[in-house]
Amino acid sequence: MKTLIFVPTYNERDNAPRMCREIHALNLDADVLFVDDNSPDGTGELLEAMKDEFPRLMVQHRSGKLGIGSAHLDAIKWAYDSGYELLISLDCDFTHSPTDIPAMISATKSHDIAVGSRWLKQNSLPGWNIFRRLMTNLGHWLTSNVLGVSQDASGAFRAYRLDHLPREVFMLVKSRDYSFFFESLFIMNRNGFSIIEIPIVLPARTYGHSKMTPRGAIQSGFHIFELWFASLRRPEQFLVDRVQPEIDPSITDPQDWDSYWRGSSYRKETPYEGTIYELVAGIYRRGIIKRNLNKAIRREFQEGSTLLHAGCGSGQVDVELQGSMRITALDISAGALRLYSRNNPSAAGIKHGNIFELPFPDASFQGVYNLGVMEHFTREQIDAILKEFDRVLQPGGKIVLFWPHARSTSVLIFHFLHLLLDKVMNRKEKLHPAEISLMQSKGVASAILADSGFKLVDYRFGLSDFFVQAVIVGQKTR
Repeated sequence: MKTLIFVPTYNERDNAPRMCREIHALNLDADVLFVDDNSPDGTGELLEAMKDEFPRLMVQHRSGKLGIGSAHLDAIKWAYDSGYELLISLDCDFTHSPTDIPAMISATKSHDIAVGSRWLKQNSLPGWNIFRRLMTNLGHWLTSNVLGVSQDASGAFRAYRLDHLPREVFMLVKSRDYSFFFESLFIMNRNGFSIIEIPIVLPARTYGHSKMTPRGAIQSGFHIFELWFASLRRPEQFLVDRVQPEIDPSITDPQDWDSYWRGSSYRKETPYEGTIYELVAGIYRRGIIKRNLNKAIRREFQEGSTLLHAGCGSGQVDVELQGSMRITALDISAGALRLYSRNNPSAAGIKHGNIFELPFPDASFQGVYNLGVMEHFTREQIDAILKEFDRVLQPGGKIVLFWPHARSTSVLIFHFLHLLLDKVMNRKEKLHPAEISLMQSKGVASAILADSGFKLVDYRFGLSDFFVQAVIVGQKTR
């Protein structure tokens, strides 16, 4: 396996030569790259002078101190461009011991990423003062509890299987400073790559002083919450595309749903309105709808059932169902399908199509479901949609419709927000497409289904979703 060991440096004249010698003393089949940020103490020139002694040593010189995260991203890009399959990174100050490198390499035989962890053994922080222990424990608590990253997220001692990781996943990392470490691991976790931790001892810096400033620590803390907020708004922005849906250019989108999923029609001059809606809707989708959808689908269908999510949107709510159901997603919006493919790369199918003319043979599915779709159509259009559902369902098949109620809490909340934007902020923007057919009652639901060949078998509207959507289950009768 073509392997590269990478060490960033800035004013490491006392450490770099020894680090270089100890890495080469391991006799690994690996090249060694030092990336120096134009160190005023001459670290880069000192390493250059060692090339004759170590033929596999390479030194790259950057124009100045551009940030530790920037150095890592530059090294990663260079490693991809140079065809390396494995990249190991560590600090130059001997808080990371070169003797742990073989264990890191071995761990990547069965995992995509190996992370050196200070949290797996006792007494792993020798020589640390109380303040530094407190700060590093606080950082670990925040990345674990706010971002959901269980590993040691702030350390630079890592091994990446570049032949397993698409380079696009690193392009999602925006931070160029110390936040790079927890942001990159947050993104790796979100994309489902396998990560293993290797216990290490992390002594106090051997020579010199820590380059992490109090200001940098505070900025990193703020960035944790920035990532958390962004993941609530649009979680798919942290995912790489693994499946590219096939888009049919002949399909027209009269309601312009593509603009909605791109966000442009709701953000025009400023992002404020879109941000409010995305945040509220995102929290609701993942905190309430997903849970209720999981219950409804597993209650009505056996494991392995073939289901159509008609009007799938971004697919945030489908993630936990993919392993137990065979779900085909359909939407008229190309933008929505791209988001769905990021969130659900293991979907049985992703189809660009019109809900009025489903591109599937008769009796293709055991069930059809959607969430927050029917209220955007007229009664005549709803009848046409349900008849298409009836056509593609097998005998006895079911539909599960999450249909916002006219007296729901969400209607009241968004009415208030629209009033605030209109009367107080003097803005006429809409936070979501028009809802012209909100559900009225169980009797109305039964009548709508009966007109299209379904019988109502379940109707729920209550506290479980804070009185927002009626969950309607109909069964095919013809």
